[in-house]
Amino acid sequence: MNKLAIATAAAGFALNSLHSAPLPEAAADEAGVSQQRLAKLDDFFAREIATKRVPGAVVAIARDGKLIHYKAYGQLDPTKGKPMRLDAIFALASMTKPMVAVAGLILMEQGRLPLQAKLTDYYPEFANMKVAVPQHDGSLEFRAQSSAIYIHDLYRHTSGLTYGAPGSSDQVARLYPGFADPPLRGDKQAFIEAITKLPLAHQPGTEFEYGFSTDVLGAVIEQVSEHRLGDYLTRNLWKPIKMQDATFHLSEWQRERLARPFSEDPLTGKPQDIELLESQTKFDCGGACAFATVGDYVRFGQMLLNGGELDGQRILGPRTVGHMISNHLGPEIKNIVANVEPHRAGFGFGLGVAVRLTGGLSAVPGNPGEFTWTGAYGTQFFCDPKERLVVVVGTAAPGEIRKYYREQVQYIVYAAIIR
Repeated sequence: MNKLAIATAAAGFALNSLHSAPLPEAAADEAGVSQQRLAKLDDFFAREIATKRVPGAVVAIARDGKLIHYKAYGQLDPTKGKPMRLDAIFALASMTKPMVAVAGLILMEQGRLPLQAKLTDYYPEFANMKVAVPQHDGSLEFRAQSSAIYIHDLYRHTSGLTYGAPGSSDQVARLYPGFADPPLRGDKQAFIEAITKLPLAHQPGTEFEYGFSTDVLGAVIEQVSEHRLGDYLTRNLWKPIKMQDATFHLSEWQRERLARPFSEDPLTGKPQDIELLESQTKFDCGGACAFATVGDYVRFGQMLLNGGELDGQRILGPRTVGHMISNHLGPEIKNIVANVEPHRAGFGFGLGVAVRLTGGLSAVPGNPGEFTWTGAYGTQFFCDPKERLVVVVGTAAPGEIRKYYREQVQYIVYAAIIR
């Protein structure tokens, strides 16, 4: 390891002693994980940071409810040269979605938001959306919905709503805004009004289509609970299990701890940024707008792995969690979960999380029953019930390189499990 890599790794390690651990700690070897093999994570991030492919990272790994790895690597802010810290705050992007799914399921358990409720019961405007059918001449034909959009569809991304992709060959995606645009440009009502004027990409309930479904679910949660989404999450999830920095709206102290990306994408050399770091959102978007530390999120993952409870605080019943982390894409639904990220071959989708259905197929190791999701700015979490394992990674890496880190971390973690 060269001198820069050693210094980078050492800077991360030095910060480890300054912050309390989010879960009880244990030696990796005692938990059936080889410490020697797990140390390859240190070597890996030292190499990546030394070659300026990623500014820094925070990684938390828990097994049997005990934290066996919790380290900060590299830099929090590469422009200012600030070292990464364990309490770094990351823009979660789509890792907001599983938390919003839990918020909705809390209401479901109260009999207030059934999966088979129609979305039009809360927002009648969605009844007017047509389904776009591409024609051979490049035009779009617009047809009526053959089935209503149900709340169930919002959880499992079968509503027909999609995300914008300006350069895409997908004619419908070109009509939609980018995933973070609505909360930066207008309020919740403006979002609902704008999106319901667009066509659906598919008939509701027929195809997994990753998009604004969870943002709409968040709006429904606000209507049912009569609370702003962030306030509802604070009261019913974040505060009870002590996710201390989870929020939609950062304080000045939290802004000082934001993990920031390189100004240029290390793969393409093109400018890059994370707009949510600099601009206040105008509503609490359930699909992409929350912030948290890796320590916060490992507590969230452990709560789910425990069947809905952490440190005596029960958030969901174990049967509800079991339903959440089961596959909800039946044979009648086209499953294109692997189109979102290539290593998700062999996965279905539950209520807010991808779910591994079989051994093999995927580019990364794991067991059937693993549930996971990631964020477009570089964050990742996965839970493996068979291995009693929770892994959370935070990086500020909004380019395509983020997918590389997700795969490499999973390889190294599973290679370290020896019993």
